[in-house]
Amino acid sequence: MRLAVALRPRMELRPRRLVWVLLGLMGVGLVVALVRFAHGIGAISDLSNAYPWGFWISFDLFTGVAIGSGAFVMAATVYIFELKEFRPLLKPSVLTGFLGYILVILALLVDLGRPERIWHLIVYWNHTSVLFEIGVCVMSYTAVLAIEFAPVLLEGFRLEKWAHRIHRYIMPFVILGVVLSTLHQSSLGSLLLIQPEKLHSLWWSPLLPVFFFVSAVAIGLAMIILESSLSAKAFGRGLETHFLEKLARVAVFVLGIYLLVKFAELASAGELVLLFSSGLMSVLFWTEILLGAVLPMILFAVRRVRQSPRGLLIGAVSLLLGMVLNRFDVSWFALHRLTDVGYVPTLPEISISVAIFSFGILTFILAARYLPLLEPQEEHSAPGEIAAGRSQGAPLMTDLGPHGSR
Repeated sequence: MRLAVALRPRMELRPRRLVWVLLGLMGVGLVVALVRFAHGIGAISDLSNAYPWGFWISFDLFTGVAIGSGAFVMAATVYIFELKEFRPLLKPSVLTGFLGYILVILALLVDLGRPERIWHLIVYWNHTSVLFEIGVCVMSYTAVLAIEFAPVLLEGFRLEKWAHRIHRYIMPFVILGVVLSTLHQSSLGSLLLIQPEKLHSLWWSPLLPVFFFVSAVAIGLAMIILESSLSAKAFGRGLETHFLEKLARVAVFVLGIYLLVKFAELASAGELVLLFSSGLMSVLFWTEILLGAVLPMILFAVRRVRQSPRGLLIGAVSLLLGMVLNRFDVSWFALHRLTDVGYVPTLPEISISVAIFSFGILTFILAARYLPLLEPQEEHSAPGEIAAGRSQGAPLMTDLGPHGSR
């Protein structure tokens, strides 16, 4: 009875048929995954020794880790830089990051040739491997995100005292999470430093860790805007443009730093000539730059666009598409192969990724519907103010002071 009362719906989802679509996609992916585990990875994929990295690594791993960066960006903003006005965006960002890392782990279980040995990373340490550092950081940061999100889950079950206790000691975990996320976001770039002869010169650089980290910050800001926009549409809420407009302004500066460092490095390496002489590689490079950096910068630099829900959404989607293309380029498209063996992702491969991301979307929907994830809004709240509404019952985590008190 207590469970049923605690998890009563807090808001209405529109439209409900989306849930059935997501369940259907998850069902297809589950069947394909069972075939994979029963008959091996070759039964459902086109991966080979020449192409050990394919769609799963580019989309599920490199993209999944990047879209989870909004959690450490917002946690640092609220807790470390003490910009308390952004607290209404904190819990959805933490959940998005938490789900992003869970999706990465699920994808790795399907992608690894021997998934039953994934625990070996914990026992058999290879201190000289960048991949070891990434694995440790991902596991540790996923645990930190679970701790950061725990108060929301506990409040949903009316366990306010336990939620307050966790929140009282949350700061060390926040700092640890920011450090871990910074390490492995950049380490994904470090992972590619070993292949200067394989990765095209437009992308390979000794500054790859810097590029990955700076772009992850931009992706995190865009994910917060996208998540807020989609949540507002799905649950019939007003979009908090007074918060998102400020994030879009910051994104302009982050993208500016990204472009400045990227083109300065190309110039210092004497590789600017490759920008227009590399055929398909030049097209891919300029597509990701224009779509993922230049266009969002132009859109977000215009105040009228930043204060428009449609403008914010278009800018965020453009930034994400361009940066996702970047992750595909560095891990797949721009890699030189020593053999003539080709690779085309199969429909079962794609269905696995679609099912995993559908699981993430459905989980977020259920959390928003049954947990105190999204702050109540009041129609009379003035722009720039945090909505003063409170849900009935337990106080939200965002109502708590720095030491967990009201």
